[in-house]
Amino acid sequence: MFEIMQYAEVGLAVLLILVVLIQNKNVSLNLSTMGGWMWAVTKRWPEKVLHNTTILLGGLFIINSLLLFILSK
Repeated sequence: MFEIMQYAEVGLAVLLILVVLIQNKNVSLNLSTMGGWMWAVTKRWPEKVLHNTTILLGGLFIINSLLLFILSK
């Protein structure tokens, strides 16, 4: 069980890195627009899927890390 969780940790880390790397690179913090109107940006289907996948994989990574820490004692 412990070995399976270790392999899952590596797999989750790789998947999380890949999902973050394929996200849109055109989004940046533009400090010149901070004083002006803040337009609401809606995410379209691909961006929304990648965003939700990143959150899901990050949550699974954290849960798996905590379980590995608890089981290693």
